[in-house]
Parts: sequence; structure tokens; C-alpha cells
Amino acid sequence: MLFQVGGQGSRPTFFEMSAAQQLPASLRAALTYSFGVLALRRPMFHRVLDYEDEFFAFLMLILETHSLRTTDASFSESLYGLRRRAVKIKVKKDDARLMSGDGINHSGLEKRQKVLSVVFLVVLPYFKSKLHSIYNKEREARLQASLWGHDDERFDDTEYIGGEDSLASSGNLEAEASIRTRLTKRIQKIVGACYPWIHASSEGVSFAYQLLYLLDATGFYSLGLHALGIQVCRATGQELMDTSSRISKIRSRERERLRGPPWLKAVQGALLSCMYTALDYAQTGLIAAVFFFKMMEWWYQSAEERMSAPTVYPPPPPPPPPKVAEEGIPLPPDRTICPLCSQKRANPSVVTVSGFVFCYACIFKYVSQYKRCPITLMPATGDHIRRLFHDV
Repeated sequence: MLFQVGGQGSRPTFFEMSAAQQLPASLRAALTYSFGVLALRRPMFHRVLDYEDEFFAFLMLILETHSLRTTDASFSESLYGLRRRAVKIKVKKDDARLMSGDGINHSGLEKRQKVLSVVFLVVLPYFKSKLHSIYNKEREARLQASLWGHDDERFDDTEYIGGEDSLASSGNLEAEASIRTRLTKRIQKIVGACYPWIHASSEGVSFAYQLLYLLDATGFYSLGLHALGIQVCRATGQELMDTSSRISKIRSRERERLRGPPWLKAVQGALLSCMYTALDYAQTGLIAAVFFFKMMEWWYQSAEERMSAPTVYPPPPPPPPPKVAEEGIPLPPDRTICPLCSQKRANPSVVTVSGFVFCYACIFKYVSQYKRCPITLMPATGDHIRRLFHDV
């Protein structure tokens, strides 16, 4: 299985399943980028960005429901020529060999499995996204509280300074605090405490299933598919050819179910035709949007890498050494000797304004008395003296 790249057999490769799983995230990024660009010229699109989770969940609900009804596959899986099949395991008792102990039969999806597939594809990712946003808000609130303190503590400080007026205002604010706000804060704290563990557990289980699938140890790519008893298989050539006829049959059945006067049936049929045409164009447009977004992402990423590449400049020359003042103390020929006591330096310390090194006791006494460097006569104080732990 690890060497299966060309696409032989009915079992999809790991790369096909991974690409199908990552397609909704790429689609969402493409739509968010497109609406962000449109919002620069049309501010009304900011409303879509404000409710990004709800808008994308509603869009995926339509696409996933339509795709599961017509192709027995999710929207991303149908683009890669994959189909979902219900797994039925039958135990053969007449054969004693281990290799023929179990038989796996694939069949079409039941209505219950299609509904639960929509739940796993749309509803659970929506709740996960909302929990992630709540966790980010709670984490930002904790960080702000650790830096600036809680709002109650800051309010108590102003209360102490303001006197009786601030005490009255704090009492009014506490009286106006609603139960809904307290409940919301409590839920945010619970989510902030539990979400990291839930997220880590889900990612760990997903990684385990993907690793087992890569090693050909299981036929289920995720826990959701295993819970539903569904395996993803490659569609045969005949299935791909029959997809259009199957879609036309489903649409003709829905037209036959229309009830009412002839004029009402005609209006409903026209609306259904418009809806189906819009779905077909939407699928084509979304595919084009994903590929366009990936191309632009690659283009701008390569351009940013070229622009952000650091330019190598030659190192600047070292600054010139400070000049010795004519009235200052001359430097001894040996660098290890203190210019003040003319002995080997003990506890060496440097004057930062000039860079010359002395004994700490000598330079501290001199600077405290004359407020300058003894060699350059530059102004200095005791704060300009630094201890050296490695003397050259």
C-alpha cells in the first residue's frame, strides 16, 4: 500500500484521503480571502465575515447533502472519484484458515448513514470551530488578566481612589450584572479548561487512525467512518459514467413528486431546475476557487520569501577607541595593570562611557569623587561601572 501511487485497486491511497480531508479547509480559506477582498469595496460583505462559521457550515450543509444524495460521497471525496460504502462483515465458519476467516462486503449507504455522515462532516466541525474561538477568547482574557489584572481588581483600585461615588457606581454595576453574563463566563472557563484535552484527544485519535491506514492495518481512515461502519473506495469507471444518469433520475423523481395545479407544478419545476443549475455552477466555481487560491498562495508565498530574504551586508568596522585626554592618567604598557594603582587588576570593572578597565575599588572611589573617567575625563557616575567576570 505504501508503494501504491498510480491508483490500482479499490482502496484509495493515503494521499488521496488526506487531500480529500484537507479540501474543505482550503475551500474555506479561499472563500474567506475572496470575501475579505470584496469587503474592501463593499462593506456589506463584512457581515458574512462576522458570521463566517455559520455561513460556511450552511454552504457545506447544502453541498454535502446534495453530494451524498447523488454520489454516495462527500463533496471533496466526489471530486477525487471516491465513494462511500457500508461495510458488512460476515464470518465464515466452514473455513479453518485464518486468512479466510472474515469476509467484508460493501453495499450502498443507508439513509441513516447519510444523515450521520452530514453530522460528522458539517455539524461536528462547526461546533469544534466555535469551541476553538471560545477557547481563544478565554486564553486572551487570561493573558490580559495576568498582565493587567482582573477587571474587578482594577475597579477596586478606582473605587478606593474615587470614594463614595465610586462605591455607589460599583454597587449599581454589580446589580446590573445578569445571570446570562455569569453563565456565559462560566461556560467560557469550562471550555478553556476542557478544550485542550478534547482537542489533543481528537487529534491523537485522528493521527492513530491515519497511521494505521497508512500501514494498511485498517480500512477506516477516521474514527467517524469507523463509528458509522463506512469505508471509502474508489469509484469504478461504470459508476463514474452512471453518475450523471443517476442525478437525472433523482431530479426527475423529485419533479414527479410535485403536487398541485399545473401552473404551480410548472413554477416549482422551474425553481428546482434553477436550484440544480445553481448547485452545478456552485460546485464548479468552488473547485475553481480552491485551485485559484492555491495558485495565488504559492505565488505570493514565493514572492514574500524573495522579498523577506535577508540581504547579506559586510560587517561594519569597529568604532575608533576613545582618545586619552592630555590631562588624564596615562595608560600603562601592560593591559593587566590598573591605571590608578599601577598594580595588577583585582575585581576588574569597566567604565561604560570609555571602555577602560580598572580595579573596582579604585574606579569606584575615583568616580565617586571626580564624577568622570580618569583617562578620557568623560562624565561618569557609579551607575556606569560594570563588573567583568572574564578579564583579558
